[in-house]
Amino acid sequence: MRTYAIGDIHGQIDLLTEVHGWIEEDRAGTGDAAAPVVHVGDFVDRGADVRSTLDYLIAGQSRAEPWVFLKGNHDRMMWHFLQPEELPDPLRHDLHWLIDVVGGRPSLQSYGVDVSKDRAIADIHAEAREKVPQAHLDFLGALPATYRRGGAFFCHAGIRPGVALEDQAEDDLVWIRKEFHDDTRDHGALIVHGHTPIDEVTLYANRLNLDTGAAYGKPLSAVVIEGDDVFQITTKGRVALRALG
Repeated sequence: MRTYAIGDIHGQIDLLTEVHGWIEEDRAGTGDAAAPVVHVGDFVDRGADVRSTLDYLIAGQSRAEPWVFLKGNHDRMMWHFLQPEELPDPLRHDLHWLIDVVGGRPSLQSYGVDVSKDRAIADIHAEAREKVPQAHLDFLGALPATYRRGGAFFCHAGIRPGVALEDQAEDDLVWIRKEFHDDTRDHGALIVHGHTPIDEVTLYANRLNLDTGAAYGKPLSAVVIEGDDVFQITTKGRVALRALG
């Protein structure tokens, strides 16, 4: 059973199309046209090409590409901001989508919205509601939080240790960090996630982190999982990953 996965994209359309090219080269070598490509969320924010990124992903969905899209915390925040009445993230009421650390302003700039710092949030919201296509909102609103295939469980941020995979709460699936990272137990599946940037794709005994910091000018990474084997997909082909510890 073969499954591809791509880490956090954050509006980096050039990196995304490049990585998809590597996957297609690998796919051609295996002869497997049906293996899914799981995108672990955070399609938006921080990067300059959010609109192009969502256009690309939605076009692939329309062509019935074997692509799976999962909800990230940034995707959830954008959807909530763009409702008829702006809403905060259900968990992080303390973080407004347009503050610099979150990075919502570059997302709206890609749609031609004036996001000047001295402009009223209500005015930004009103213009964004006019300029962001409904198809993009529908895409973000319909994103599932999990996907399971074989021995791998895919989500954006991680899982709440000790809770059955089928009972995980979306708040944890898109936001959790420390409690998940610090837990070394077998979770019943390899948890494949992003959300927390690291220097390189890293396989642990119970999880696999794919976020290599594309949001901050670093690479976008992809892997292929075949049974118990994990390989990073690179310009030079596959590189086998070995679990730390």
